[in-house]
Amino acid sequence: MGRGKVELKRIENKISRQVTFAKRRNGLLKKAYELSVLCDAEVALIIFSSRGRLFEFSTSSCMYKTLERYRSCNFASEASSAPIEAELSNYQEYLKLKTRIEFLQTTQRNLLGEDLGPLSIKELEQLENQIEISLKHIRSSKNQQMLDQLFELKRKEQQLQDSNKDLRRKIQEISEENVLRLTCQDLGPSGSSGHGDDASQELLRTAVCDPSLHIGLAFFTCFKYINYRLLNDYKFCMLLT
Repeated sequence: MGRGKVELKRIENKISRQVTFAKRRNGLLKKAYELSVLCDAEVALIIFSSRGRLFEFSTSSCMYKTLERYRSCNFASEASSAPIEAELSNYQEYLKLKTRIEFLQTTQRNLLGEDLGPLSIKELEQLENQIEISLKHIRSSKNQQMLDQLFELKRKEQQLQDSNKDLRRKIQEISEENVLRLTCQDLGPSGSSGHGDDASQELLRTAVCDPSLHIGLAFFTCFKYINYRLLNDYKFCMLLT
């Protein structure tokens, strides 16, 4: 009568578990040795007990050589499969980008009012709302730019007005200085401006020549002449500006 099939589960009894481990370990080491001798195979076997004790078997002189051979073969297979995986990943990325581009192109045509036939009523309503929102943003941006330009023009206008006022004031000051300088020259014994009212200049010279007899006349004539010159120079400056 044959032995029944042993159920594979953890042996709870500690002593029985250690005995079973020793028997199975020895049998496994024996099978590894037989395989290496009968088939001329390179075999390496590593076993750790539940307590961490190491048991090993190697047909070569050093276990490290067998492990290095295993590592080189394993990494070589991974390296050979790496280009295939990279190519597959690139192709998948290409398909995603292609789908995305087609979607964007379709959306662009729809926004331009093209290819609207396949769209449902709900999709058309969504497209309409999207266009209205875009138009609101565009109008808002346009109005803001127009306001900015208007404020900038007003600022420049104010600067020009201020500059114009300063220029008028400087011209008026220079004109007044020139009038006073020319008046002083006309009051001299041989001074003559070469233009203006000849009668006023004659009265001014007469008053200057005899101040004891014409004090009131000299003052009135000088005042009148200065006002006359100021008025003419001011009109001339206004024509220039």
